[in-house]
Amino acid sequence: MSIAALLAADKETALFKAPAASSLTNHQTNSQITIGADAYISGEKVKTAFGKLDPYQYGVLPVLVVIQNDSGKTIRLDQLKAVYVGPNNDRVEATPAKEVRYLEGPNRPRMIPGPGGQVKVLKGKKNPLEAWEIEGRAMSAQMLPAGQTASGFYYFQTGLQRGATLYLSGLSEAATGKELLYFELPLQ
Repeated sequence: MSIAALLAADKETALFKAPAASSLTNHQTNSQITIGADAYISGEKVKTAFGKLDPYQYGVLPVLVVIQNDSGKTIRLDQLKAVYVGPNNDRVEATPAKEVRYLEGPNRPRMIPGPGGQVKVLKGKKNPLEAWEIEGRAMSAQMLPAGQTASGFYYFQTGLQRGATLYLSGLSEAATGKELLYFELPLQ
């Protein structure tokens, strides 16, 4: 019976599907490429994407980025750079998904004296940011063929502020290497 409960919990987080870029409130189109962004700070959408984990509670702002390529050309995403720009122009670069787990360390194990002067070590709690969803749902696409969509999260060590924007640069055409315009998306 406990296996069924585990499988049901896995289904909750496995059902996450990113919405279309143009359906997001914060989206922009340049050169027939549409990029949408949405900050995940609370609510049902956080549970759908991350299960029981709430990264924002630990000082990590997850921002979903969805890219739709309608340009007819393959786009390189391997040099894509995401920067959170606050209302006072303070900048926070995205933390790589594989490094997010090191932002919040596990609790130190407690020790209690045992019989005969021996020490008994009680296990500490597991690191909460060491969940598969952090790396599994991160933006990892390297190329985006024409007519396709790519999506994933970028993680920032900041809180969401009114008037903040997400600045994306580094997209280029795969065949020519020509860099495309940058995207600047407001985060509400």
